[in-house]
Amino acid sequence: MRFGWRKEVARRPWRLSVKLLIVSSVATMVGFSAICANVMLDMRRGEEALARQMLENLASGVDSDISRNIELYDLSLRAAASGMILPEIKQVSKPILHLILFDRAAGAKHFGALQVFDAAGRLTIDASTLDPPPENRGDEEYFRVHRENPDTGLFISRPMLHRGAYAIVLSRRITGEDGSFLGVVAGSIRFSYFHDLFGRLSLDPDDTITVLRRDRTIIMRRPFDLDIIGRNLPDRTSWNPANMNSGWYAGAGPVDPIPRLWVRHNGTGPFIVVVGKPLESILNLWRTEAIRIAAIMAALILFVLGVTLFLAREIGRRAQAEDKLEELATTDALTGLTNRRKFDTSIDLEWRRATRQKTPIAMLMIDADHFKVYNDTFGHQAGDEVLIGIAICISDSLRRAGDCAARYGGEEFAVLLPAFSAEQALAVAEAIRLKVEQWSEHTSVSIGVASLTPDVTQECSELIGAADKALYAAKAGGRNRCAVASVPKLSLVA
Repeated sequence: MRFGWRKEVARRPWRLSVKLLIVSSVATMVGFSAICANVMLDMRRGEEALARQMLENLASGVDSDISRNIELYDLSLRAAASGMILPEIKQVSKPILHLILFDRAAGAKHFGALQVFDAAGRLTIDASTLDPPPENRGDEEYFRVHRENPDTGLFISRPMLHRGAYAIVLSRRITGEDGSFLGVVAGSIRFSYFHDLFGRLSLDPDDTITVLRRDRTIIMRRPFDLDIIGRNLPDRTSWNPANMNSGWYAGAGPVDPIPRLWVRHNGTGPFIVVVGKPLESILNLWRTEAIRIAAIMAALILFVLGVTLFLAREIGRRAQAEDKLEELATTDALTGLTNRRKFDTSIDLEWRRATRQKTPIAMLMIDADHFKVYNDTFGHQAGDEVLIGIAICISDSLRRAGDCAARYGGEEFAVLLPAFSAEQALAVAEAIRLKVEQWSEHTSVSIGVASLTPDVTQECSELIGAADKALYAAKAGGRNRCAVASVPKLSLVA
């Protein structure tokens, strides 16, 4: 009998239970971790979407304010340009001329006074004074643009120092009725307007607002840096507001390396407004929540892991206890072989299997020769040693996991050999007999061998009876020998 095999069979259900517990716990932890990770990613996407919406609203508000003021200022430029081509304009006095040209002129504190330059670039009329000083702007970019391109319309210059203050110059061409170039009407919006506009907004220190012309020239930026005002960004293709995917872009900007979420307002005005907010500040609240959730999940995972290990240990202890109880219930305490009750169960199962599969089944009945005399002569302890030695010889002679050896009663042993013919069973019996004979010169065994292929009309008691009769035949034949029962061949019942 293979005792290790028996213990492995007994323990396998519990091992499967421990594995199932561990796999279930791991699957649960992975599942909850995946759910929490998905929730945290959704939270992150939600924070980013909320930040994009906020920045879009901010960019829209800034763009609307700038566009509205430029539109108002442009109305003043249009009125002045239209008034300069009136036939009677040369016949009126300077005060009346000012009233005609600049009556509708925007007068906000951040707007510079309108000026009219003739075709040579000379200042002829200034809204701030009736007697303007001599001044020539023929070399300025805005003047050349209008002179060379009649269809320019409203032109907004690069940031420049204009009349003692940094500003952008807005200008329109004065075109005669015959299409000739008569001059330019120009005004300015000082940087103070942008400073005042940005100052009214609630912004964090690292939040940025960049106002660009359509050719990507920086008109104004917050935080203000005079060194980058007027810079053109043709080489920063990744930050190109015109190419921003869906109106936004995440990454470094054109000025500093701080990663930001950049949002462009898709307006129709002369400027592009891009608002940036550091990703660190956008994700700060999410990161705090993510750390808190991760800490809770880590604690839960450790708790579940601890409980799982504790339960696995307890299941292992219970399995060991049940293995011990199983061993005590099915094992002969003296020899370590299967006891009579377990043997009866095994032969019943193997008999049914042999009947179904139409295979032979063999049985050995083994008895120690002259055991009673030996026991009375040398004592019970010596007799027990003999029984133990015979059991060891039997176990060492069996090679298959399905073979079952048992102490059948007193000094009698039984061996069940499934799928063995009488010849094969006799070979095993001879091996056992020789091992016992070699082990002790004072001990020998007689063995009865029986084998048959059962059918549904037979009972296992027939095999036991045949082996028992063969054992008596071996004893009657002089002991220390094997005898094979003669089992008649039975016909199958239809």
